[in-house]
Amino acid sequence: MKKPGWSAAAVHAFLIAYSLLTLVPFVWAILTSLKTTRELAEATQLLPVAFNLEAYRTILASDFKTWFFNSMFVALVVTLLGVVSNSLAGYALARLRFKGSGPVFGLMLLMVMVPTQVTMIPAFLVVANLGLADTHSSLILTSIVSIASIFMMRQFFVSFPAELEEAARLDGCGTFEVFVRIVLPLAAPALATQAIFVFMSVWNEFMKPLLYIASLDKYMLTQGLNAAAKQYEKSAAWNITMAGSIISVLPILALYIVLNKYFIRLSDRAGGSW
Repeated sequence: MKKPGWSAAAVHAFLIAYSLLTLVPFVWAILTSLKTTRELAEATQLLPVAFNLEAYRTILASDFKTWFFNSMFVALVVTLLGVVSNSLAGYALARLRFKGSGPVFGLMLLMVMVPTQVTMIPAFLVVANLGLADTHSSLILTSIVSIASIFMMRQFFVSFPAELEEAARLDGCGTFEVFVRIVLPLAAPALATQAIFVFMSVWNEFMKPLLYIASLDKYMLTQGLNAAAKQYEKSAAWNITMAGSIISVLPILALYIVLNKYFIRLSDRAGGSW
């Protein structure tokens, strides 16, 4: 067995150092959330004197739970509807031959290059004219379709072995039946990866809720944390803000842990073959 050279060791060392560096803000947030307000004011040591959960109790006693469930509801609905619609669109662009399919795909690639900030105001005007301003429906309807997800699914289906679909059609399956019974089960890695990205984008979205949502009881989690940060800024109670931030990360970590095996499987297929 060939031993790794100095270059491989240097690359591994760099990656390990970089990984540890990216963990520093997260570790600092955890330690801060476990400190008391007095410890933060004194700022004499990095580690908390005692692991204090008062900051977590304070943030959970506020409107944080309402913001959390608002974000969870919107993120789950968008993820479910988005995975279905984006997968259907990706499959249509990869397999179905219809008039104008090439220009449509080219237009979609051009839309990927358009910054979100450019379309944010026109989208808000459409939402307002539909009477959906200050509702969670406005966030859901404007987040379901993702050009990046459609492109990812299209590329996956292009590399998908067409022989499996042809065999199903010989057995009498129609196009939609082939998609549901043959393609989707084998596309689980791509679907799981798409679900992770869609959920993360909605969960971490800040500008769109800030523009669409005005009522405090309808705030998304990012809005609520921003409001809480401003509220506790005067008293320098950063432990409460950090406690809310740590809780907000947990759903994404849980989703990644659950779907991680599919994500790795997609990476393996990208580097190999079916």
